Amino acid sequence: MYLLFLAALAAVPVCALTLSDLSDTAWTVTNEDRNISVPGNVPSYVHLDLYASQVIEDPYYGLNDFNLRWIALSNWTYTTQLSDLDTAGNSRTFLLFNGLDIFADIRLCSQPVASTNNQFRQYFFDVTDILSNCESPELQVEFGSAPNIAEAIANQPGQETWPWGVEGLFEFTHRQFIRKEQSDFGWDWGPAFAPAGIWQKAWIIQLQEDEIYVRNSLLDLYREGQLNNLPPDQTANWILNASVDVIGVIPEGASMNFKVVDVVTQQKVSNGTLLNVTNSGDVITGSIVLAKEDYNLWWPSGLGPQNLYNITIDVVSGSGKTLSSVTKRTGFRTIVLNMDVILDEEISKGIAPGNHWHFEINGHPLYAKGSNFIPPDAFWPRVTPARIRQLFDSVVAGNQNMLRVWASGAYSPDFMYDIADELGILLWSEFAFSDSLYPVDQEFLENCRLEAVYQVRRINHHPSLALWAGGNEIESLELSTVKKAAPEMYDRYQQEYETLFLDILLPAVYGNSRSVTYTPSSTSNGYLTINFDNPIPITERYDNATPGAIYGDSDYYNYNAAQAFNISSYPVGRFANEFGFHSMPSINSWKQAVATEDLSFNSSTVMLRNHHYPSGGLNTTNFKNSSMGMGEMTIAAQLYYPVPSKTDPLANFSAWIHTTQIFQADYYKSQIQYYRSGSGRPERQLGSLYWQLEDIWQAPTWAGIEYDGRWKVLHSVAKDIYQPVIVAPLWNVSTGILQVYAVSDLWEEVKGQASLGWVTWDGRVVTLDSDVDFTIGALNATLLATVDIADLTSTQAINASEVVFVANLTAEGKPPNTDATRTYTHSNYHTPTPLASAALVDPGLSVEHDNNTDEFVVRTEKGTSIWTWVSLQEDDADDVIVAFDENGFLLKKGEERRIGYSVINGGQKAGWESRVGVSSIWDNNLP
Repeated sequence: MYLLFLAALAAVPVCALTLSDLSDTAWTVTNEDRNISVPGNVPSYVHLDLYASQVIEDPYYGLNDFNLRWIALSNWTYTTQLSDLDTAGNSRTFLLFNGLDIFADIRLCSQPVASTNNQFRQYFFDVTDILSNCESPELQVEFGSAPNIAEAIANQPGQETWPWGVEGLFEFTHRQFIRKEQSDFGWDWGPAFAPAGIWQKAWIIQLQEDEIYVRNSLLDLYREGQLNNLPPDQTANWILNASVDVIGVIPEGASMNFKVVDVVTQQKVSNGTLLNVTNSGDVITGSIVLAKEDYNLWWPSGLGPQNLYNITIDVVSGSGKTLSSVTKRTGFRTIVLNMDVILDEEISKGIAPGNHWHFEINGHPLYAKGSNFIPPDAFWPRVTPARIRQLFDSVVAGNQNMLRVWASGAYSPDFMYDIADELGILLWSEFAFSDSLYPVDQEFLENCRLEAVYQVRRINHHPSLALWAGGNEIESLELSTVKKAAPEMYDRYQQEYETLFLDILLPAVYGNSRSVTYTPSSTSNGYLTINFDNPIPITERYDNATPGAIYGDSDYYNYNAAQAFNISSYPVGRFANEFGFHSMPSINSWKQAVATEDLSFNSSTVMLRNHHYPSGGLNTTNFKNSSMGMGEMTIAAQLYYPVPSKTDPLANFSAWIHTTQIFQADYYKSQIQYYRSGSGRPERQLGSLYWQLEDIWQAPTWAGIEYDGRWKVLHSVAKDIYQPVIVAPLWNVSTGILQVYAVSDLWEEVKGQASLGWVTWDGRVVTLDSDVDFTIGALNATLLATVDIADLTSTQAINASEVVFVANLTAEGKPPNTDATRTYTHSNYHTPTPLASAALVDPGLSVEHDNNTDEFVVRTEKGTSIWTWVSLQEDDADDVIVAFDENGFLLKKGEERRIGYSVINGGQKAGWESRVGVSSIWDNNLP
């Protein structure tokens, strides 16, 4: 559908101008100091062009993130010859760049055009006069070294400084001074290539006197009377506000026409002329009221259909000539982050006082289920629509409806939002500021303002856009660091924070959109007040909290594995936007990136690709900090599971990898089911987004999906625990009590029955079974049972090492926006002692492929299988990536599980289905 959408938009004529795509010209990349000259590309980066010409090895291989630092520390020039330009007529000529990363000096015909200093801005330049005296136009774009320039800026006399520890330092320093992807200078899950290049599309545009070219545009759909951050009236009509940014001059007397077409039926729904038109020459804006009954709503995945419409805006001259036409695909929806005060009526129902912190789609609160999206590659030109489609298909398959597009990456391409629109994935989006405080001189602030305005206008029409946050952890981490390190300077830095994140970024959102919420920091206590009579409506709460009240969202990281399953250590909040623990990628991913001799848990290459904990500089021997992160994984495995000790080194490495993934999945599952059951506790918790969705490369990270799209154990387990209706056993270490909840994120009441009992590892059923009838309210949880495990073990009713608690649920309910009732089933378990000390037995697993149904049939004959894992034979898995519909599950003795699958990549290798195997945690005991 996405390719058809692109084809439809390409068929829309803009105007009869001359447009030359600079991707189609021959470029060279040069560095005179090193005597390098190779073919270049647009869009591209220097690293990619050098790799394509075999000047360097694969940047992702081995320790090349260290070995290739010379590229980031050098200057590079992209050069091309231009042809077929009209230099004698009356046309005006412009250069248009959608992305220059970052410090670029542009020269045409050996004459200076401009210098740029922002990766995230669109730049255009009138070069008519230069071309008028140039017979053989040559375009040069020279990129300076971003790390060197950042250091030079930081060392300027009188430059801004901050208390020690405020800058999150990973590898290259001083990233906060430049408007470049912050993780390009390193992060604890990725490399620091700090690349340079023309990273997005670029054109030469020639316009006649009466022609214009649309460089950007804004569509804003909101309810009449709607204000940012506040829930609107769902019975009100829609307002369409359209604004077009052009190169050239829009003549006086121009008007704007619109047309709305249903994407599926291709039927015109409405059309007409926009009213209240304002024309400032390079921007024209107009609006119209649209009848609410004419449009079907857009809903996130699992909550209703993703109805989409193409809206075409024509700019028309006073004589009736169409000067430009732009079509954008959009959807009719309202999405609000509700941070209002908890009302007395809600308190009387058991909700703790404080403020809300949840999302509402079309007036309905929803439970946000998902993860955090990081840059999927260190080099964005390698990120294609097909790659994002593959990743987002896994998101939907994993029962996720929201991704937080994290602030230290780049602003996401339009095709990513387009695919999210189609699939119903809400994208919580953030401005590119993270884990630092930032300068507030006027030049820097204006640079940020122009960046923000461009990005807001570019992205706003997407119904998947759920939120704009000013940055990542600025309040919760950076300001709190100032308060601890230099409390006497706190007021100054809080004011500087508000200068950028309230005085600059908030108007960039509110001035261009009425349909989206803005919050200045991703993790905070929300606002204290919001008053639209004030120039800046938001007053932040900070630490102005009332004892006993609950505010805001939380992040949580605890690398003391001994506390991993202690629910008393988890935060009690309205929303969990980050939490996690790292694990190793599969041996198949490691084989893509390291030599065979380095395939061991503590090899130098494996350890140095682990950036948790970061080096905090450019040293290439970060063994001390890396060993801490490796040790955390090792200790967790030893605490909770039988650990491998296999005679074959590669098999042992693979088994250790898998065990780290099991702990990660186990830990995340414990937190997710705790947060989800919080929908029925006083905190009224309505969202959990774990860290992180996917990998940027092959290394130990927090990801649930590896660089090539392969699912770790985490993604399969999160898929299970993110089902709409689940049973959730919560173990309180402090009290010895196991509480069992039934949880539903449906919008209507759910009724069902749960069976609770104990099974031994050798397969016997302990006679403690009970059936519980239950009713769950809309978007809620209900307590099914309280089990005193300490009492059961002390009275010898059970032997904790020999049994596992098993809960099965069956319920009836209606999915949102449907009339049909559906049956929901879910199974879950709790082990009263770590599996490391459990009396596990060989479960006698087998798997076969049923050719008739194209399913895999898993059976266990000898005992209870836990962490049952279906996988391809290792050599097959190098070439074929498969996601099984269920994986990492419990299977009782004598049970059979039929499992479907999807091929994520590959699949051409014949016969892999017959070679699929199955294992469990028991296999760690085998030599």
